[in-house]
Amino acid sequence: MFKNLFKKNNADQQPKKTLDEIIEQFSKSSDFTTLAIGAQHKKYVITYFKQLVQMQSVEDKIIKPIQLIDFTLTNVNEVENVLPIEDISITKDTQEILEKMLRGYVMFQLHTDDKEVALIKVQSFDTGFRTENETENEFSVVGPKLGFVEDLDVNLYLMRKTLISEHLVFKEITVGQKSKTRVVIVYLEDITNPQHVDTMTKRLESLDFDVIFDSTMLEQLISDNSNTPFPLFLTTERVDRVLFTLLNGQVAFFSSGSPYAVTGPSTLLDFFISPEDYYLPWVLGSFFRLIRMFGVFFSIFATPLYVAVVTYHYEMLPKDLLGPIIFSRTNVPFPPVVEVLFLEITIELLREAGARLPSKVGQTLGIVGGIVIGQATVEAALTSNVLLIIVSLTALASFTTPIFKMSNTIRLLRFPFVLFAALYGLVGILFGFCYLIVHLIRLQSLGMPYLVPVYPFRAKSQRDTLLRLPYSKTAKRPGYLRPLSWFRYNPEKTKKKQNLDRE
Repeated sequence: MFKNLFKKNNADQQPKKTLDEIIEQFSKSSDFTTLAIGAQHKKYVITYFKQLVQMQSVEDKIIKPIQLIDFTLTNVNEVENVLPIEDISITKDTQEILEKMLRGYVMFQLHTDDKEVALIKVQSFDTGFRTENETENEFSVVGPKLGFVEDLDVNLYLMRKTLISEHLVFKEITVGQKSKTRVVIVYLEDITNPQHVDTMTKRLESLDFDVIFDSTMLEQLISDNSNTPFPLFLTTERVDRVLFTLLNGQVAFFSSGSPYAVTGPSTLLDFFISPEDYYLPWVLGSFFRLIRMFGVFFSIFATPLYVAVVTYHYEMLPKDLLGPIIFSRTNVPFPPVVEVLFLEITIELLREAGARLPSKVGQTLGIVGGIVIGQATVEAALTSNVLLIIVSLTALASFTTPIFKMSNTIRLLRFPFVLFAALYGLVGILFGFCYLIVHLIRLQSLGMPYLVPVYPFRAKSQRDTLLRLPYSKTAKRPGYLRPLSWFRYNPEKTKKKQNLDRE
């Protein structure tokens, strides 16, 4: 059954495309360019992706030499004698045309209906641009570290260079009455559900805003709910993360002047998945993901539980632990809630100060400031040493979240839970948790439930949520995204190769 289902969705069985079909497919993308160049009252046609080739190189090595010739080309083979380029191939093979154009070749035709073309290799777009940019906020030890930059054309080039597919579509629109900001929607036409593309396009086109400085502003403007602290779209500076979302069936967009891509529809669990999980063996990837999830819950609930237990529920503590806690709070003049708020706000001040200062100074401030202030507050009897340990661990646990915006949300959630714990104890924490769950259930991202596949529950989409199962178990794309193609790869081929190796 699995094998038959894969065959229904496998595009490899399709017949080879004609040249007209290839041109029609390429024309759906806004970066595909067709130019008519003239020589001796004769018009020739060149087509290429402007994000893959350098415009000046096309001008100097193709357009000008063609315009200077004093005769009319009668055969496409004569191009080799006219152009000062070594890498020119004459072919009718549509598969070769498709592959080479996606790698930065320019196609030359004598007439638009010619089937035999010349594929010309010119200088690539990346020459002279800063493309080797390492990610700053989403660092990983294993895997590629290439990130986006502020130049929109360079970012689109990185997408074309890494994902070589004729189905990769760029749709460019202009947003901002004053700024006229270029915004490009990116998706895979053979995978992404058209409904997601239409929804994203309509929301961006309907914006009435004067100046757009960054793609994160657009994210807030098109959000399904602007009154939630949770990010409803995933913002990333990593090339591999954007490619992964596109291959799953999501939509992304870039804006000029911003080094971040915004992808959607996104779910809550997407913000706790790191690309590093897929570069390690699945056992290690799953373990680190579970550690990350535990860090989130510990960061939110550790200090509220301390306040609730110390204030209302002493009887819950073991006798061996009750003594040290009482002894540590003997000389503290404040109730637990004031003690917790004082330390939490101090940690937040150190974070903000470290983020705004130069990197070397900021690191020194965070380490020295934390040690000095922590030791001073304990000696001055403004807080207990037990609470100091708990607050330090919660601050450390919040850094395990791979997406910075979700990390900020987790930092904020601690404060209302601390207040609920101070007012009603464990009942207050339970009330706050129920309110949080109801709020999450009501959230949507691009019209899709934010908690899917947990709620609504999707059993078949649980293979890459809390655990990252082996690749042989995760060939199918998430069903809740309703992709046009269900499978990323054929796991049956992997099994056959393993069997052949054993033989």
